Amino acid sequence: MATREPPLTLGIEEEYLLVDRGTGAVAAEPPEELFAALHDRTAGRAFPEFLRAQVEVATPVCRDIGEARVALGGLRRAVIEEAGRYGLAPIAASSHPFSLTSRQKRTDKERYVALLEEMQGAARRMMICGLHVHVGIDDDDLRIDLMNQLTYFLPHLLALSCSSPFWEGERTGLMSFRLMIFNGVPRTGLPEPFSSWGEYRRHTDVLVETGIIADTSRIWWDLRPSVRYPTLETRVMDCCTTLEDALSLAALNQCLLRMLYRLRRGNQRWRLYSHLLLAENRWRAMRYSYDAGLLDLGRQRVVPYAELLEELIEIVREDAVALGCLPEVERLREILVRGTSAHRQLAVHERAKQGGATDAEALEAVVDWLVEETARV
Repeated sequence: MATREPPLTLGIEEEYLLVDRGTGAVAAEPPEELFAALHDRTAGRAFPEFLRAQVEVATPVCRDIGEARVALGGLRRAVIEEAGRYGLAPIAASSHPFSLTSRQKRTDKERYVALLEEMQGAARRMMICGLHVHVGIDDDDLRIDLMNQLTYFLPHLLALSCSSPFWEGERTGLMSFRLMIFNGVPRTGLPEPFSSWGEYRRHTDVLVETGIIADTSRIWWDLRPSVRYPTLETRVMDCCTTLEDALSLAALNQCLLRMLYRLRRGNQRWRLYSHLLLAENRWRAMRYSYDAGLLDLGRQRVVPYAELLEELIEIVREDAVALGCLPEVERLREILVRGTSAHRQLAVHERAKQGGATDAEALEAVVDWLVEETARV
């Protein structure tokens, strides 16, 4: 058993789509000069993703949420300002309201070429963006043990982050349609539980040694041990349009892991539940965000999300105080008051329609809101 508290450092990655400021459409071919400027300005912390119109940013290792706020805000600001020089703007959302995947160009990198060759039509639909949070856990077996337990909370994190209610001009009826797209790719979804780091390696090594995957970065679970860093990487969340939402969810993620470690240190642990039940909560979060509640698996009934959130805040209060992020965690209540990005996008769309806008104009109004809200840094 690990006897030393893990560092619990933070690293945050966000993916954005670049849109044309005139049309609101995804900019299929942004200039190479833009990415060169971003690389220079951010010391390589902003770079193209799978699509040429997609930018990923990655903070350095941050000791606390205060450092993360400065780093992530600076990266957003860099993308906004550099893209603006070319008539473009980033949107921090997990799907674009109306642009078509078939019109997009792929980044010419060996990794992405190989991905497209393997995944075919599933990869061609991948015009989606996420929020990934790394938390430093430098003991291998502890990382696996905490991964098993944190899986319970993945739907709770997803429900507060939803930002993909539209897809190719359609209101999908889901608040996180991104995961419907991502589910079409192999090695995604909830992580499989393992008894130890050794068991995890024995299973994943089969895939590597047979040449099916190059390394475990090709395992895209909602939560995974990072192949590059001694971290647990939470990947279930949609990209949050509002910067403060992303920071609050990163803080909650960090606090949950400290809480689980604290339980372990006291010879306790969070109960492990069937993937059947965890997957049901994951679906409810995708479909409804927080609107229809989640299964409380201890009480075996659906509980309103507001009640679950209050319980979560109390469970991690001690940890939030210790980590210096209690204001960020308590701020999660604001999301329930004014809505996730998905709720707010739907509200913008509805107001535009009621004001006499056509379907196309209403979707353009959503993009305008996404551009404006992403820029609040």
